[in-house]
Amino acid sequence: MPTPHPILATAVIPWTADFAFDELAFRRQVETIARGLTRHIYIFGTAGEGYAVTEAQFDEIASAFSRVSRDNDVSPMLGVVSLSLPTIVARIERGRALGFREFQLSLPSWGALNDAEVDAFFAETCGRFRDCRFHHYNLLRTKRLLTSVEYRRLAVAHPNLVAVKCSTEDPTILADLLTVSPRLKFYFTEFGYAIARRQTDAIGLLVSIATAHYGRARDFGGGDDAARETAIPELRAIVAGLKEAAAAGRFHIDGAFDKMLYRLSDPAFPLRLLPPYTTATEAEFTRFRDSLPARWRTTR
Repeated sequence: MPTPHPILATAVIPWTADFAFDELAFRRQVETIARGLTRHIYIFGTAGEGYAVTEAQFDEIASAFSRVSRDNDVSPMLGVVSLSLPTIVARIERGRALGFREFQLSLPSWGALNDAEVDAFFAETCGRFRDCRFHHYNLLRTKRLLTSVEYRRLAVAHPNLVAVKCSTEDPTILADLLTVSPRLKFYFTEFGYAIARRQTDAIGLLVSIATAHYGRARDFGGGDDAARETAIPELRAIVAGLKEAAAAGRFHIDGAFDKMLYRLSDPAFPLRLLPPYTTATEAEFTRFRDSLPARWRTTR
């Protein structure tokens, strides 16, 4: 669903009680997101457990995502998270064979890459697959955040590096990154997006906590600054509710929170994560759901 300010959303992975991939629940989720929020959907980001799946699970889920994307006119993006560059390259190759041409990259996180290693990483991904388009997820979990200096160099070397995802709300970092716009499209999560939209329209919303209510999320992405300022305290209250539900850190992985948010749309959606990671209990989810600000509890 094309908009002047595109919304990029994740689909998380549902697991059965014996930790098999639940394709029916996954298909229902992609259809729900495509119908109610955006057709720009990706899997296997930090919330999508791309770091945790086996190669067989990766192939099974990527194949299912390819099928449901075709059926629902989705623009799909495949995340390729791994500590191993050869594994990342092999996953891109298999994704290409399934028809994917858009991929999300994160730097390997075992140790912070130096400049030469960053250049080698992008040469072996963007440089190797010239017929594909790449988004880079710039997050501290990888132990190195790229700045406008690196992005200018990489954008010249790799025309198919097209976008960057980032979750910062630091105005200094946002201003620095936006100096590389519009050559690179930047997608910011809600708090950073609200700040950056005061400076430019040429960005997208990496929707996160606003998925608690698809209508409100769409309004946040496309509305004016005053509307976003009204929503910010409510979004911070949702974050506080998620943290409170986690009972002082009993669970902490991104996917645990994203599955709680999506479950607001599908009460049957399973919350479990692949071991060893802990997820929310039914009681914790209920406590979070009941903590939502009033405007975010209404029918979508």
